[in-house]
Formats: sequence, structure tokens, C-alpha cells
Amino acid sequence: MSRFLVQFFHFHRRLSLLTISSKVVVDRTGLTSAVASAKYGVPPQRHISSRIQPSDLWEGSSYEILLRKFEFSLQDDSLDEAWEAFSNFKRLHGYPEHQLVSKLIASLSYSTSSDWIRKAYDLAVMISKEKPDLVRFESFSRLSLSLARYQMPIPASTILRIMLERGKFVPKDILTTFFLHLVKSQIGSYLAMDLLIEICEYFLNRGLYSRNAVKINLTKPSILIFNLVLNSCVRFTCLIKAGQIIEMMARVGAIADSNSILTISQIHEMMGERVDLQNFKVHIDGITSASMNNQYCHFYDCLLSLHFMYNDLDAAVELMLDLFQRRKSQHSSTRGSLAESNASQGKCYFHIGSSNLGMGNRITVAPKNLEDGFLVAAQRHLGFIHFMDGKLVPTYKFLAKLTNVCVKERKVDKLSNFLINMDKDIDPGGPNLCSDVLHACIMLGWLDTAHDILDDLELAKVSIEASSYLALLNAYSKKNMYKESRILVKQMKKSGLVFSISDEYKCALGYASFPISDIKASNSLEKSELVQSLELENKKYKLESELIYEFNSSILFFCRAKMMEDALKTLKRMREKNVQPTVLTFSYLVNGYSSLEMYREIIILWGDIRRQMECGALSANRDLFDCLLWNFLKGGYFARSMEIVDYMFKNNVYVDKWKYRMEFLKHHKNLYQSLKESSCRTDTQSRRLQHVKAFRKWAGIDQ
Repeated sequence: MSRFLVQFFHFHRRLSLLTISSKVVVDRTGLTSAVASAKYGVPPQRHISSRIQPSDLWEGSSYEILLRKFEFSLQDDSLDEAWEAFSNFKRLHGYPEHQLVSKLIASLSYSTSSDWIRKAYDLAVMISKEKPDLVRFESFSRLSLSLARYQMPIPASTILRIMLERGKFVPKDILTTFFLHLVKSQIGSYLAMDLLIEICEYFLNRGLYSRNAVKINLTKPSILIFNLVLNSCVRFTCLIKAGQIIEMMARVGAIADSNSILTISQIHEMMGERVDLQNFKVHIDGITSASMNNQYCHFYDCLLSLHFMYNDLDAAVELMLDLFQRRKSQHSSTRGSLAESNASQGKCYFHIGSSNLGMGNRITVAPKNLEDGFLVAAQRHLGFIHFMDGKLVPTYKFLAKLTNVCVKERKVDKLSNFLINMDKDIDPGGPNLCSDVLHACIMLGWLDTAHDILDDLELAKVSIEASSYLALLNAYSKKNMYKESRILVKQMKKSGLVFSISDEYKCALGYASFPISDIKASNSLEKSELVQSLELENKKYKLESELIYEFNSSILFFCRAKMMEDALKTLKRMREKNVQPTVLTFSYLVNGYSSLEMYREIIILWGDIRRQMECGALSANRDLFDCLLWNFLKGGYFARSMEIVDYMFKNNVYVDKWKYRMEFLKHHKNLYQSLKESSCRTDTQSRRLQHVKAFRKWAGIDQ
């Protein structure tokens, strides 16, 4: 009996579909409320939330049958049947009411299958083009989040942009989760950078009307979103884009936290912008405390790295000594009063841009938020300092870097002075940095350096371990350096040390006898962590000219001040000194010309950039390509735009077509729209028309 019922059900179903496919004429005199709603815009009396019984599916017209089947499939979460019913209904009657479409998109979005989520995306895009009035905020926001979660960054960003165009915006918590998933991949990070800038622009222009005459009302992005995107800029070395986002952060008035400052400091380090980081230091010194030193290790680490990049050993040593000695004055009246003042005010400011010229913006930082837990950790690695026992202390990497540079540049006196000052503040029983450095130099065979340091330490009356003398004496012995050995032995006797050496070496030195002691000269030293770090520094040592950073810093200053002639003079001097321009050099110049809308000069600069890339002096960089393409498109130079597109394609660089499509529609929507090639009066106009058409085709803009 049950088998008979199943067979009857399938037969009835096939008969119904056959009736539908033959387009049976529907009795229009007895329209249901749903039909009346679809035809005349009358609000439906029936709600889709009401439960539909299977026995009611096959009664009524084809319109009613398909609509009820669609609703029933959605209620039972049967995606296969729901999609089939929707497709049949759309083919015969067009789109159903918006509640059903929204529920279908939501159901597909919650699916665990990426195929269904992709179908939801295709449906959403189709609706936005064919039936924009069916676009609903709730279903689209869920879909964008699901696409981002399934690592489909391009579709996810497309849905979010569709919503923005129509004046809709997702809540801050959903948007934060959206960006959290988006930045997990490289392409997703590129899109996240562009999206964040677009959202900020929407926020800044929220009093204006969009293309669809819908007023946009949204809140500014959370600081967590800024931190996520800035962190991805660091991971994928998108420094130009990072600068734009930092500027947007200041313009929208986002209140930074400790994560923001740490990530921004790392960006400044990568760009070589020491001046900006030194300006930060004034405020960081004021708001740090014993409990916050650990959080700001990374900031000071970046500043130390910049001092070394600029070959400024004095600044590096001074900063390290200040950090090490800070625990004694951590609660001093100067720092304490400044921290209290900042805390009472609730905020302080970091200037972004040319503060000397009264230009640029300020980032607001709330000191009370600086102690919040890290939700977005900066790319932290053990650098030049670390937090230990409540204080900031130098790592072996710092000692190795300082020692290596001082030895290579014959500035051992700076190293000795650092060790002497550190020794004054090291607690009893703490690490003996002097002995560590002496032993490391001896292990690497830098015996003259070790002896010079030892002389400086003796002159400053720093206590030196007997093992350091004996290690150096043993090294001299192995190399038969008798003259140096005699000098060292005299120093040891003067220091009151007693020791024993072999009779053979006594004769070689010309001494008759020595007092005997239990202290023996070590035949070998352990390869300490400092020795390993020093060996690594020695291998990768390459004296990079600090001129590149100084020239870039000057060019950036002039470009920010819109003093392009001075920027070009600096570029000329740079080349006269045989210092090759970098990606940042050209990026600063492009942005400087862009701020003055001097697009023709950017074309000349592009020729220089292209030559540098072709000869291998400059590597392909997405940030620079992106900046050039945006400026050429804005200036209406489509031949150059397609050149950049071609270069990006050859170098396998991702291009955000949506952004450039919108930029074209913003500035050149009606350009040559009705002009045909046969109507062109000159060859120049004909070629320009061809380039415009080529760009339209590439960007997916309807001709």
C-alpha cells in the first residue's frame, strides 16, 4: 500500500510538471493574494511563515502550485527542490516576492557546500542587475560573510560593494568578522585594503547622495578592522596602501590602540621613516609604564632597527641605555606627570604628514585603551630588545649587531662605552655582558678587538672575570702571538690575578716562573648564543648606504609639501651619488604629482620606471602598479592604463577590476559612448577610441 502511494505521488508530480511545461492557461478570475500581489503590487494577505501542508501543493493554477512548492521546499530546508522550484517559477513567471528570494539566498548562504554558496552569489548578482528592488540587506550581509568565511574573497567583496552602492551597510560586528576572514589570503588582503578605503570615503561623504539617490548612513569602521588590514599590509609588503589607510584612519577620526601603534611603527620601519617614528616616541615615552613596557617592546625595536639602518650608532646606543635604565625612573615625576596628564585628558595625538608645514592629519590615541589585550598581534619576532623581569634588556641580536658594526667600521670605542654604561646598571648576579662580548670576539678570532675592549674596561675600572683574560691568553698562545701575550700577562699581574701556564710557553715569553693557581686557561669555549648571532650578522653584513633612506625621506617631505621641483632635484642628487631609486622613491613622486593632478608628469615618470624594470634595477610592485593605473585612469590616459594592465598581467599581479570599473564610470561614463570609428576625424581620436573600448572590455563595462 505504501509503495502504491509513493508511486502515485511521483506520477502526480510528473503530471503537474508536464502541465506547467505546456503552459496551461490560468484562470485569472480567481487570483490568490500572492498572485494579486505579484501582478498589481497588492500586499499579500498570506505570510510565508505559515506552514504549508503537502496535501495543498497540487491545488490551483501553475503559478500557485510552483509558488507553494517553492515555499514548502524552503520550509523543509530542501535546497535541491527549492532551487528547482525557483528556477521553474522564474522561467515561467519571473522572480517571486522578495521575502522568498531573501529566504532562498539566506538558506543557500548557510549551506556547508561551497557550490550552493556560489549559486547564492550568482543569484544575488543577477538580482542586483535585473531586479534591484529585490535586494535585501539582511540576506546580502549573510551571503557576504559566508563567502568570506569560505575564502571566496572576490565574490564576498562584490556583494558588500553592491550593498554600499545601494546605501546599505552591515553592522559593525558582522563587518569586523567579514574582514577577519578576508585578510587570511593574499588576494583577500588586497581587496580588504581597497574596501576599507572605499568604506572610509563613503563615511566621509555620508551627507552626500549616491548614484541611486540613496542617502548613506553608516558608522566609521572599528579600530579592529583598521588593525586587521594594516597587519595584512605588513604581511604582504603593501607599504603605499598602508600609508593611504593610515591617512584614512586619521581622517575618519578612528581612535587608535596599542595594536595600531605597533603596526604603524613596523610600517614606518619598513619604509625607513625614522622622523615619524621619533615623533611617536615622544608620546610613547610619556604613556608607558612598568606594566606596559612589554607591549611596547616592538615599537622600540622598530626604532632601534631604523637607527641601525641610518648607521646612527650613537642614537641606537643612547636609546638602548635609556630603555635599560628606565626602570629606575619609571615612576619619576616627569614621566609620571605626563602619563597622568594624558590619562586625565583621555587621549593624545600622533601627527601624520608634514607637521612642520602645517599639513597632514593627526591620529587620536586613547591611553586608557592601550592596555587592552592584543586582538591583532603585530608580526612579532625576537628583535633587539625583550622584556625580562619587569625591564627592557638588550638581546644577543642587539649585542651582535652593535659589535659587528663597530668592528667593521672601526668604532670599537662606542662598543666599549656601551658596555661600561651597561655594567653600571646591571644588578649583582645579572648577566655579564662584558664577558659575553669578550668571549664572542675571541671565538671569532677578533683578538685585537677583544684586547681593545679589555683595555677600555680596565681604564673605566670595570670588573673583568679572570676567564676572559685566560681565554684571550689561550688564543694568543695558539697563534704564537708572543708580543701581545706579554702585554696581557703584565695586565693580569697588575690586576692581581694568579694563573698557570705551560713551561714551554713560559720560555717562549721569556719568564722564569709564575705563581700557581687552580685557574687554567680554557682550551675551548662553548659556542654561546651571542657567538651564533655574531656569526650570522657577520655573514649577512653589508654596509648599506644610509643615503638611500635620507634621500627618500627628503623626497617624501617635498612631495607631501607639493614642492615637486625640489623633489626632482633631490632625485638628481641621488643619482649623482650612484644611489638607485627604489619603489618607494617613485611612489612618493607619483603621489606628489597626483596631489597636484599633474598626470602628464606621471607619464614621464612611468617611462623612467619602465626602463628601470626592464634593466632589472627595479622589481615589479603591485602597490606601484596600482597607483599608476589609478592615476592614468583618472587623467584619461587609456593607452598608458592598458600598458599597466599588461604589465600586471605579465607579472601575475592581481587587479581589482571593480575599483577601476567604478573609477571609469565616475569620471568617463559617457566618453565616446555614441562615437563610432567611422566617425573619428583624426588618427589620434581613432586610436584613443580603440584604447577606451579596450579598457571597457577589460573592465567588463557594457559598450
